[in-house]
Amino acid sequence: MKQQATFPMLAKTFKGLEEVLAQELIELGANDVQLERRAVSFRGDKTLLYRANFSLRTAIRILVPIASFKAKDTDALYAQLLKLNWAQYMTVNSTFAIDATVYSESFRNSRFVTYRVKDAIVDYWQEREHKRPNVSVQSPDLTINVHIANEQVTLSLDSSGESLHKRGYRVATTEAPINEVLAAGMLRMAGWQGQSDFYDPMCGSGTLLIEAALMARNIAPGVFRQSFAFEKWPDFDADLWNDIYNDDSQEREFTHRIYGSDASFYAIQQAAKNIKSAGVQHDVELKQIRMEEINNHQSPITNHQSSPLVMLNPPYGERLKSNKEIEDLYSAIGTALKHQFTGATAWIISSNAAAMKCIGLKPSKKYHLLNGELDCQFNQYELFQGKRKDNNQ
Repeated sequence: MKQQATFPMLAKTFKGLEEVLAQELIELGANDVQLERRAVSFRGDKTLLYRANFSLRTAIRILVPIASFKAKDTDALYAQLLKLNWAQYMTVNSTFAIDATVYSESFRNSRFVTYRVKDAIVDYWQEREHKRPNVSVQSPDLTINVHIANEQVTLSLDSSGESLHKRGYRVATTEAPINEVLAAGMLRMAGWQGQSDFYDPMCGSGTLLIEAALMARNIAPGVFRQSFAFEKWPDFDADLWNDIYNDDSQEREFTHRIYGSDASFYAIQQAAKNIKSAGVQHDVELKQIRMEEINNHQSPITNHQSSPLVMLNPPYGERLKSNKEIEDLYSAIGTALKHQFTGATAWIISSNAAAMKCIGLKPSKKYHLLNGELDCQFNQYELFQGKRKDNNQ
């Protein structure tokens, strides 16, 4: 096989997931992996570009930088952009869109930056072909990412298109579902590889359950997607992409079970639809029950040989609940974990620090993550029987 050229790439992610994403990239065979702010830079070839989009669970999008230069104002920006060989990346008949991120005193208006980038591309083609390419916000052939920090401009092509968290399996939703990329990141931080039973007792629309099942069987999250942006690029290699898409040699058996429950019958219905859409219904069992009502007889992970993993994303109290209601709920979560989930390892994410204290258990690990705009604690709890010191002897 002809050796492919390598080039730099940037995988974007959420704050707190940079190290997890870096490890995923190393496992995929990426070189020069470096942590950045909410991103990981790396180097690889076209095969890695396609695999990164298809296989990474904790990336939001994969950018391919094509130019980097300094510009003190929008006129200088326009002049630099006009020099680029746009015919390498598109044709005059290609539609394009521009995504600008600006952290600069010199460029205060990101919308004006967008206009000037558009002008440069249009004028390039006007001069070359006497025709104008069209801007398209909906499903463009090429999305150009412009990042300006002070006077440093980085121009990249977005190889992903829609955010990679949009796996393609979600057909139903509940209020404030957890983002798929964040869910996968949490599972990787917890060391989940399908080595035990898994239980989410507040499963909502089932995101953690589905991501856990896909990871347990090592099914690539991109298998459900309709398309990726790189499929519209002039140098798209359809044979290479078909080989990657149809290669299931890395998938594996899963011999444990995944359980989900929720107080809401509606949530259970929505979760069931998503689980079926993802094709993991044979691995997941659902039940409607309030967590505080679970007893030893009803807990699906009681008396299992392997140490089960419990993970939950409880309400944060952002919507209308009183402080007492939310604190009572977290207290009940702590009681249920201590008495009905002995022997398990539990992980909880929440932005409500006061409520987290009401759980009444000492976390063995603490991380900080962002769920949307909310700063969250992501805590691990080892659920020993009796007192911790008794289990350390």
